[in-house]
Amino acid sequence: MDNVHFIFTTFIGIILGFLVGLSFITFSPSQDIKRERWALTNEGKLYASSGSPEVQVFLAIPPEGISLEELQKKIDASVFKIGRSQAIKNQWVEMGKQLVTRKILHVEDKVKDLLILVQDEKVIDPKDIDALKRRKLITSQGEWKDLEFKEYNFLAKGQPVDGGCLHTLLKVRQQFKMIFLQMGFEEMPTNNFVESSFWNFDALFQPQQHPARDSHDTFFLQVPSTTKTLPEDYVERVKNIHEYGGHGSRGYGYDWKREEADKNLLRTHTTAVSSRMLYQLAKLGFGRCFSLEATP
Repeated sequence: MDNVHFIFTTFIGIILGFLVGLSFITFSPSQDIKRERWALTNEGKLYASSGSPEVQVFLAIPPEGISLEELQKKIDASVFKIGRSQAIKNQWVEMGKQLVTRKILHVEDKVKDLLILVQDEKVIDPKDIDALKRRKLITSQGEWKDLEFKEYNFLAKGQPVDGGCLHTLLKVRQQFKMIFLQMGFEEMPTNNFVESSFWNFDALFQPQQHPARDSHDTFFLQVPSTTKTLPEDYVERVKNIHEYGGHGSRGYGYDWKREEADKNLLRTHTTAVSSRMLYQLAKLGFGRCFSLEATP
């Protein structure tokens, strides 16, 4: 089954690479999306209807000017305090010793306009949002800490849970599996992750001095470091092929060491499972098949 999964995932990877190469599909990094809704505070609602304090102060000043005392009488004290500060900051008015006068002829109430946009749930510039937040004219709507939650009923039964379903790739993999099973194939037990060097290397006729057996390419176990269950008759036959050859092979011509074959490791490929299964099947006897390979 591992081999089927490997073939399938490799096939999918090739198809995706082909589609990306033709620019039919693209992959973009994921991005966090944060959405906030804003509501007017009580002060913000007041300014949205009556105008911002700075504009109220500006409009209360006649063209010829007005004394500070008379100006204070025309506007609410709290509005005057904020409005005078903002109007001076905006360089709209001049605070003289005798009179408060306008420095410009006309002003626009941008604060009121922005508050109305927020009230109508329109999108405004983040900089304007920050400015209104600093003046505490708007507040985030739906903050969890400001919400009232009903008590949780721990005794209530939850909604019936719908059954899960297979992922699309798992469905296709299952289809591949059933095709092979219906053709007569059987699954091999591939859950044996710890393997001996004999089945992982020697039975596949990989020489014992091969670089793949080095510790930088293979994870060898310390406990248990060696196996004690190998078919001795087959070990001897594999040993002879390594040293002297046979069945058309010349062998490697070296002294084959049993202690190397006994070393336990984390299998480096599932073909180790195949070598073990082929040995088991050989003991049962292979079926014979015939094919004419001659060419004219």
